[in-house]
Amino acid sequence: MVTDHLRNQRIDEARTVFDKVPFPDVYLYTMMITGYARNYRFDHALQLFYEMPVKDVVSWNSVIKGCFDCAELTMARKLFDEMPERSVVSWTTMINGFLQFGKIEVAEGLFYKMPFRDIAAWNSMIYGYCCNGRVEDGLRLFEEMPCRNVISWTSMIGGLDQHGRSEEALVLFRQMVGCGVEVKPTSSTYCCVITACANASALYQGVQIHAHVFKLGYSFDAYISAALITFYANCKQMEDSLRVFHGKLHMNVVIWTALVTGYGLNCKHEDALKVFGEMMREGVLPNQSSITSALNSCCGLEALDWGREIHTAAVKLGLETDVFVGNSLIVMYYRCGNLNDGVAIFKRISKKNIVSWNSVIVGCAQHGCGMWALAFFNQMVRSMVEPDEITFTGLLSACSHSGMLQKGRCLFKYFSENKSVQVKLDHYACMVDILGRSGKLEEAEELIRNMPVKSNSMVWLVLLSACRMHSKLEVAERAAKCIIDLEPLCSSAYVLLSNLYASASRWSDVSRIRREMKQRGITKQPGRSWITIKGWRNEFLSGDRSHPSSDRIYQKLEWLGGKLNELGYVPDQRFALHDVEDEQKEVMLSYHSERLAIGFGLISTVEGSTITVMKNLRVCGDCHSAIKLIAKIVRREIIVRDSARFHHFMDGRCSCGDYW
Repeated sequence: MVTDHLRNQRIDEARTVFDKVPFPDVYLYTMMITGYARNYRFDHALQLFYEMPVKDVVSWNSVIKGCFDCAELTMARKLFDEMPERSVVSWTTMINGFLQFGKIEVAEGLFYKMPFRDIAAWNSMIYGYCCNGRVEDGLRLFEEMPCRNVISWTSMIGGLDQHGRSEEALVLFRQMVGCGVEVKPTSSTYCCVITACANASALYQGVQIHAHVFKLGYSFDAYISAALITFYANCKQMEDSLRVFHGKLHMNVVIWTALVTGYGLNCKHEDALKVFGEMMREGVLPNQSSITSALNSCCGLEALDWGREIHTAAVKLGLETDVFVGNSLIVMYYRCGNLNDGVAIFKRISKKNIVSWNSVIVGCAQHGCGMWALAFFNQMVRSMVEPDEITFTGLLSACSHSGMLQKGRCLFKYFSENKSVQVKLDHYACMVDILGRSGKLEEAEELIRNMPVKSNSMVWLVLLSACRMHSKLEVAERAAKCIIDLEPLCSSAYVLLSNLYASASRWSDVSRIRREMKQRGITKQPGRSWITIKGWRNEFLSGDRSHPSSDRIYQKLEWLGGKLNELGYVPDQRFALHDVEDEQKEVMLSYHSERLAIGFGLISTVEGSTITVMKNLRVCGDCHSAIKLIAKIVRREIIVRDSARFHHFMDGRCSCGDYW
């Protein structure tokens, strides 16, 4: 009766039955202690342990395991020290417990104090080293082992693969197979090896292993099938992924999730969402991984409507506050232009991790909410969560997009002195951006020339972009020369310098740059804007008339042009980068790709709804001024995401405060 109640997690009923037993034996006491620990009622478990008239080594081991289950590390060590007699299991339980909480040095000390180490203890230590990123120590211990079993080999193969050493993992697998009949790979081994083939894009070897697991009858294992689907997807063989998927007779959530993820890896996001929808219709309930993969595909399509539907499914399944689903929802919302909902999700996550904090900080930075980003960082520090390199990048981006020069300088100094975070080239690029946007171009150039890491074209491009903003030709020419020396075929350097010359009406220099580009075969990336309506992406180029609704779009823009003139709008011809007549320049500016996308949004959505447009390049200054007024005219919020950030236009203002 006691065991039945414990099996069904009815601990109070089990205790009632237990109390009626006249002379409970050690086994019954141990069962109750384990039951209390599994229900996180450690005080009751400990009290019952101390009440035991006779304690054997099994009961001591059970209460120590209960300590780790309830995160009572100090008590676990105290009880271990008090044990009258210890078995190998006692030592291994302690080692596993401390490794579980990342206390690798403590576990290491216990391992080397063991009077006798069985193979389970060696395996635990190898697995612990790999889980905590100390792969070299794991390999050293693996080599020192007096004998190995399949768990030893599988742990080491998986550890190498998980830390970016997939090719070494495959070499180790070949060594394992070379051992002969002594060690036979299990389904878990094959899962690890197939995953390593996927990460190493080792198509030939993966196909061989697929054939081998098929002969052994492992291909019907759900986890092996999922690994094979992912393997073929990573190797860009989606047809083979589908064959594996359809060859599975008893499909479960793991199989479906692998296919959804596989389509996402190949940027076939619409197919991924179709599979997710079919999975739901088949009655297969998605798990955290399924929902996360589907939300990633929503990000790829910038499909907010689909993202909301998946969010609804997550709420119904009780997964909204799960940290992995919650993190994906934050990213989906902010990438689709809805920061407020992303922040609301963040606040509802019960156990936030570093990814949660980084996601909300980066989201705030992308939307120009610098003060929000700093406020979340302060909360993060108070919550005792250690920031990392992504946190640093997000904070510097927030300062850059919000014009917070002094705060950016303070943060850069703070993280430069904080040795737990390595200052990388990306961080220097962010700092150059902060200085450049603030007009401190000479200081930004000096920072690049004196930074301890070798500069690349990206850092100089950031400076060149700032020169374009502040019309600083002398610094721009120096920056462009450095970029072309590093990357002779960098189209962005030529285009930015050409645009700067055009703004200064130096048309002969514009012609010279364009001749050089033509001679070197360098082409300019065309500006594209797109808007997603009812799951369909509608894309536009500047002056584009290929869209089926072009006539209505142009009529709408002509109507808006009249309203803009009434408000005193005058086109800024510096952003018409061709040597043509003024009237022609005005026409060219009026039909930039972002305006065409906004026009389509206005004729395709209900009055008062928000319009969200995406653009592959920076929004031009003239369009920025015009869209502020358009938002006021139509009384709507218009969100434009360019290559750098989100702009929220409303009532004649932009969230960037004209600082972008």
